[in-house]
Amino acid sequence: MIFFGVLTLVTILILGAGYQWLTHPIHPHGPALDLTVEPGTKPRGVVQAVSDTGAKTSADLLFFWFRLSGQARFIKAGSYEITNTTTPRSLLLMLTRGEESLRTVTLVEGWNFRQLRQALAKADQLKQDSKGLSDSELMSQLGRSGMHPEGRFYPDNYTYAKGASDLAVLKRALKSMDSHLAQAWANKSPLSPLKSSEEALILASIVEKETGKAADRPLIAGVFANRLRIGMRLQTDPTVIYGLGASFDGNLRRADLRTDTPYNTYTRAGLPPTPIAMPGKAAMAAAVQPASTPALYFVAKGDGSSHFSNSLSEHNRAVNRYQRGQGAQDSPVSGQ
Repeated sequence: MIFFGVLTLVTILILGAGYQWLTHPIHPHGPALDLTVEPGTKPRGVVQAVSDTGAKTSADLLFFWFRLSGQARFIKAGSYEITNTTTPRSLLLMLTRGEESLRTVTLVEGWNFRQLRQALAKADQLKQDSKGLSDSELMSQLGRSGMHPEGRFYPDNYTYAKGASDLAVLKRALKSMDSHLAQAWANKSPLSPLKSSEEALILASIVEKETGKAADRPLIAGVFANRLRIGMRLQTDPTVIYGLGASFDGNLRRADLRTDTPYNTYTRAGLPPTPIAMPGKAAMAAAVQPASTPALYFVAKGDGSSHFSNSLSEHNRAVNRYQRGQGAQDSPVSGQ
């Protein structure tokens, strides 16, 4: 009886110590540790990878725990983080569920492709496979050889695992834009003079850049739709600025409006040849569902909203009211 009593006590102590080990953090202090599990790694290799991070735990006990649990064969490859709350038990759960450590990069509505590439280049732990590629080479890598990249990527928050390729993020953004554009085009209003989804994307990018207040988007699209319908030039400053490229110094001058480029909608009729930025969902919806309005002009009021006018004389009065006397502005307002 004494022997069995001692054996029971020893068993309890062992089990208690085991439970304490299972629930004790393996990295109680310091910043999170990065753990990478390569595809095809055996349980012993996973344990070695954990040890290589600097985590403070017994490799033998960890291997024994992996095998004893019966879950070792379900460990998934990926990028993980060992934090100050990660225990042997939670570690195995994280690895078998594939709960990778994810980062996020945000692509902002209204950004051009140059800004998009800059954001990806600065993204944390994102592999720069597109570095050194020209825009055309990059599009070829994405399977869109010959396509201009501007406006082709949907602005959104994109999560990725440590070490993921920037090309993978771009592919997701590209497919997302395809999907959103197709959905918008399927809902095109009879009021829209646009002839293709390509034109819708171009106009949406202009609406995106011209809109300071969300509620104005359909009205701004309505103005541009009216102008396209009657063959009136769009005369929108953002397209001119885009055409100037890197030479634009932040001050749009009258001389710039007279300098012809493929994107100068003061010197050329119709839409520019490509989008000028990444439009969001609301801008695409406005482009294909413009407001029914007699307005042919609009001018920024200075508070983010716009004043809409049906005639040039009314527009000129609005310009005098909202734009004159606001400093030495050398360019007319958009929509003139």
